[in-house]
Amino acid sequence: MRNAYLTALYALAENNPHVVAVVGDNGAIVYDQFRMDFPGQFMNFGISEANMVTACAGLASCGKIPFVYTIAPFLTMRAYEQVRNDVCMQNQNVKLVGTGAGFVYSSLGPTHHGTEDLAVMRVLPNITIFSPASPMEAQKATLAAYAIHGPVYLRLGTNRETEIYKEDYIFEPGKGITLKEGNDLTIIVTGSIARDALEAAEGLDKMGIITRVINIHTIKPLDQEIILRAAIETGAIISLEEHNLIGGLGTAVAEVLMENGANSVCFRRMGLIESFAQGYGNHQDLKEINAVSRKDIIRIAREMFESKISSRLRRF
Repeated sequence: MRNAYLTALYALAENNPHVVAVVGDNGAIVYDQFRMDFPGQFMNFGISEANMVTACAGLASCGKIPFVYTIAPFLTMRAYEQVRNDVCMQNQNVKLVGTGAGFVYSSLGPTHHGTEDLAVMRVLPNITIFSPASPMEAQKATLAAYAIHGPVYLRLGTNRETEIYKEDYIFEPGKGITLKEGNDLTIIVTGSIARDALEAAEGLDKMGIITRVINIHTIKPLDQEIILRAAIETGAIISLEEHNLIGGLGTAVAEVLMENGANSVCFRRMGLIESFAQGYGNHQDLKEINAVSRKDIIRIAREMFESKISSRLRRF
């Protein structure tokens, strides 16, 4: 995702001298070409995230379009007051780019994991939140962020994600994408763990549970229509995210279901339960340790489907 983001940012900077790349003393090597070709459009603020965000709000007030890049928890928590007061409250045209979504920075530990960022950013007025699932989607989300006049939070993985889309598609902010059709059960997912959801769905199909997979690349504004349609048509929904269950995608989906009277649907959230990511290892290791791996998705889906069938039988 990181390279896809940089490719899109390079193209934007090439066409608009007001686009500015801003970093917090990380990503220096990957920005080498950008810095060389656009020296007047690159700034490194060092390990000073709060100051960096406030300065970018000032740049935006002068007509610049800053893309602020650093590790997700450092951006969304260390500089939260500045994001709230200087960017969102003033509705400034600042693009906040957090890398390391979920626990993709696996071996670096919970200090570098982005597992609370959606919760703290969702509550802020005026902001759009993108959480792409693949490199292609990261590139499209970057271009979409540029087109929006106002605050945007772009939540990226690293540079190891594989592509989930077999062909080009239209990226529309606020509109989810059905990656796979199915009428027995729905998995609603955000971020790179969408690949695990797709692979789990293929396994479920072989068990006779034909599973729909919906990718929510825009957390805010949220596509309520696609969620409610899935509730009506499949009767069972699992939300899946590399994030704490409180305040993330699952909470957002639950809000939609309850506020629209879809409280009879079987619903289950998958993510971190009142904890930081446990254990050490690579990214796949952490998904297994924290019960969001493919086998865990299949296990929960089977339980959900059985519960749905039992619920229907009790009505007769």
